[in-house]
Amino acid sequence: MTTSDRPAEQELVVLLDPMGAPIGTAPKATVHTDSTPLHLAFSCHLLDAEGRMLVTRRALTKAAWPGVWTNACCGHPAPGEPIESAVRRRLQQELGVGVRQLELVLPDFAYRAVDASGIVEHERCPVFVGRIDGELLPAEAEVTEWQWVEPEALLTGIRATPWAFSPWLVLQAEQLPVLAGAS
Repeated sequence: MTTSDRPAEQELVVLLDPMGAPIGTAPKATVHTDSTPLHLAFSCHLLDAEGRMLVTRRALTKAAWPGVWTNACCGHPAPGEPIESAVRRRLQQELGVGVRQLELVLPDFAYRAVDASGIVEHERCPVFVGRIDGELLPAEAEVTEWQWVEPEALLTGIRATPWAFSPWLVLQAEQLPVLAGAS
């Protein structure tokens, strides 16, 4: 059997109890439904050398929140994978870029949201901020557009049109230290 003949490795997410303790795993492909269980995820915001924040527009082919503007990157750590390693892995997969000065800024962030199609996100989602290290090469299956924006402009946009942004970005925006001076 050649490598191309093997079934694709199934991506798993870590399921959590209400207190945030791991209680098992489930296939990522089947966990996001109208009754998504609480699971572990992460969000990452990126800054450039000028202090601007990266916002990305989710690909129109995404099952949940297609076409909305969001933070730089989100994902799920694999079972047993250190969360910082998962952030770095996902940044490479989604944006083709490395990151430096990665900092955990909202360790206890969690949310539950329902998109227009009925898909639920229910995540404990530690939030990181990092500095970009290289040029962006976004994956078309993940990102359809992107922009570098001043923190003040992002906060103004989120407050004026929250429906145009992912619910997790809207909730994180009021708590992020990098946006604290922008209000």
